[in-house]
Amino acid sequence: MNVPRSVIGSVFCVFFVVSYFCNKYVLSVLKFTFPTLFQGWQTFIGALLLLLSGKLGWVEISTIPRSAALAWLPGSLLFVGNIYAGSRALSRLPIPSFFTLHNASEAISAAIVKITQRERMSWMKMFSVHLLLIPAVVLPHYDPQFDLGGYLWALLHITCVGAYRVFQKKTSHLSDVEQQYINYFFSVLLLAVAAHPTGDLIAVLEFPFLMSYKFHSGCCASAAFSFFLLLTTFKLKNGLPLEQTRRWVFLAKCLASGLSPLVFSIQVTPEILCCFFCSHAGEALSVYSEGA
Repeated sequence: MNVPRSVIGSVFCVFFVVSYFCNKYVLSVLKFTFPTLFQGWQTFIGALLLLLSGKLGWVEISTIPRSAALAWLPGSLLFVGNIYAGSRALSRLPIPSFFTLHNASEAISAAIVKITQRERMSWMKMFSVHLLLIPAVVLPHYDPQFDLGGYLWALLHITCVGAYRVFQKKTSHLSDVEQQYINYFFSVLLLAVAAHPTGDLIAVLEFPFLMSYKFHSGCCASAAFSFFLLLTTFKLKNGLPLEQTRRWVFLAKCLASGLSPLVFSIQVTPEILCCFFCSHAGEALSVYSEGA
């Protein structure tokens, strides 16, 4: 791997870890559990920065036909479910637990493909899928910080992620940048409409950190780092084959999981550690099977 690719991958890992840590800080430490507003803010800033990036030539955004945009709307709806449920789950679960459950979305994707397309998987791929699914199923039984709501939101999150991944592969007439552009604007509109019915718009007025410097800096940092993570993800996908991109994603998840106990409180037992290890081992095997 040449130096520029290594630099892009390293920068991606940094933004990945810092982005998740900022989100976790706002959601768990500051307890800003209003996902329609939190994710609406992030997607609004992301849409503006993505539009600016297109004007500056950092990314290529061509004119999107109306028919293509309408055909992509189911993907945007899954994207909203992904980020909304993901915020709920991340606010309640430790980062290593969140990734252990998130990795199980690979099993959701495999099940959808198996049912709809009847594709046969290699034994290695099948084994890796089970190695990703089993820790996610076992984890709640041994979690000393068990939170039923967190696990239910995580279940919705991985369902949306798995279905989105399959839908994305089937819909190839839009680039990743164009897909995300539609996702952002659809999310802003949908989350803005949902802010009042969910009660977030009224409840946020009583939020104790609303006028806090920590709150404003945390929200701004989370939006900025989330966008830079997206930008480096685009660069990584465009500069590397899929299997090498997945290796960097795997490394970033391992770093975020390993470093999170240094920043956030988490109770770890031998059973929990075994779940974390098996999940990451399953992802490593899945990445290897893709490149084999």
